[in-house]
Amino acid sequence: MIAKIVNGKVELRKENGILIRTISITGAIEVDLSQGEEQLLVTFASGKVELRKVNGILIRTLVNSNAIGARFHGNEVLVKTNSGKMELRKLNDILIRTM
Repeated sequence: MIAKIVNGKVELRKENGILIRTISITGAIEVDLSQGEEQLLVTFASGKVELRKVNGILIRTLVNSNAIGARFHGNEVLVKTNSGKMELRKLNDILIRTM
């Protein structure tokens, strides 16, 4: 499965490009799909990062502001901030370290 941003919304597509679903959230600037293709990390222009199921249901908000990107890093999340730092977080939003 492929996750991409189109006009601020998240699209999930099959490997051949066929649209599976569009997740109706606005202002998304980056998306990352977990290795098991069960969860999404969505970064918004407002600096917020949300953890969502692939069906679009919100699991939790990981960061409320200052994020410019987020990626899965094993069972953890690596968040890039607008100050140039990176935060390593658990999926339950606990900050492990700032680099």
